[in-house]
Parts: sequence; C-alpha cells; structure tokens
Amino acid sequence: MKSMNVSLDRACLLDPKAAKELSPADGDGSFTCSFLVYTGDDPLRDRTSQLRALGFPARHLGPIQMTTDTAVGVTKLVIQGKRITNSPYQDFPTITFNARESVEMPFRYIATANAEPTLPSGMREPLHKDLNKSFDF
Repeated sequence: MKSMNVSLDRACLLDPKAAKELSPADGDGSFTCSFLVYTGDDPLRDRTSQLRALGFPARHLGPIQMTTDTAVGVTKLVIQGKRITNSPYQDFPTITFNARESVEMPFRYIATANAEPTLPSGMREPLHKDLNKSFDF
C-alpha cells in the first residue's frame, strides 16, 4: 500500500463479515478497494480475519460468496453508481455442456440478459475438461 501511496485509512477491505455493504457513495474516491483474500474457498475459511484485525475500513458485497472476477465486476458497477441489489445475479448456476454433462458452481455470478452466468473468457473449457478427472483408489 505504501508503494502505491495509499494510506491505510483509505484502503477498503472487501470482507463478507463487514457491517456495511459497498455502495455507490464509496466510489467518491475516498477508498481504494482491496481484493486480498476475499473469495476463493467453499466453504469460507475466513482468511480475511487476518486483514480485518489490522483495522481496515471494510465493506461487503452481499450475503453470497462470489468468484474473484465477479467481485471485481460488481465492485466496478457499484463504484460507478449501481447499487448491489439492482444488479441481476445467478446464484449457484449449473453450467451445462451437453445432455449428460454439467457442473454446479458454488458461487454468485452476474447474470447476462438471457439469465446465464457471466463467466470469464475461456472458463467453460477447463470446467468441462475437469469432468473427466477422477480419483485413483
């Protein structure tokens, strides 16, 4: 943070246990948002507690865990003026590859106009490929 000339009181920790929700008012330039340790575990292991203990101002992005790319996208939308509750989401979507293959994702995604989850470019392919992996006993 020091190398980027951001004082710790201007850092905003995105923390699922924060008391306040990120709002468009937070986009006034008073905060720099940090995505450190916010997402990635299912179930959550609360690794954010290590940063929470340092006293950063904190905000949350709602009650359902998001992937990191979704959290970044939602944060961008919010600081540009859109409220979290006004964004279309798809929770725990099933990604279908064909009539017999699909995978349920344990996260919240921003929904497209046709109610599909917004996935990063190239993400469907590795998800489909992972279906062919198995444990050797």
